[in-house]
Amino acid sequence: MNETPRDHRPAKSIRVLLAEDQGMARGALALLLGMEPDIEVVAQVSAGDAIVDTALTYRADVALLDIELPVLSGLDAAAELRDQVPDCRVLILTTHGRPGHLRRAMAAGAAGFLVKDGPVAELAVAIRRVLTGETVIDPALAAAALGTGPNPLTARECDVLNASGDGATAADIAGKLHLSESAVRDHLSSAIGKTGTRNGLEALREARQQGWL
Repeated sequence: MNETPRDHRPAKSIRVLLAEDQGMARGALALLLGMEPDIEVVAQVSAGDAIVDTALTYRADVALLDIELPVLSGLDAAAELRDQVPDCRVLILTTHGRPGHLRRAMAAGAAGFLVKDGPVAELAVAIRRVLTGETVIDPALAAAALGTGPNPLTARECDVLNASGDGATAADIAGKLHLSESAVRDHLSSAIGKTGTRNGLEALREARQQGWL
């Protein structure tokens, strides 16, 4: 008499790639999702630059991505998946739900955006829904996004702000971005004005808080 395997799954499980830089959180989430009868976490990565190759190798159906990842953010990785692995649906899962991040995620082709404080059962439902072509967005975040305007910063202003952290000087930023120092100062001044802050450090902090970077 043959025994039914304890981990019995349907012939076609949903193959999930999980990208999360915190090992304990990643392992716990993988364990909980693995208890769903139709979901299989086929791969786990801790850095954003490993996502595309891993999705291709393990033929992931859904990529569950944190935003704050080393090397490459989950939002940038989502855009790469859209271009290189179009059959893989992307769900962004983040601790801090910000309207700016939601807008960027949708622009990158993500099929869903959820915050981490929800139950795993809801996440499992979202995984199934995005696989059928639906878009799943946290309702509170969707409402907040409707009440805010688009990112006022230009792409170059975002680049300059990102490069301005850790006490970087105008000369440091100019060398990194291949700009003149005067251009760097102009972009920083514009970003400071648009964010309503007093200096580059405050502008960087505000832009990150809004999810523009």
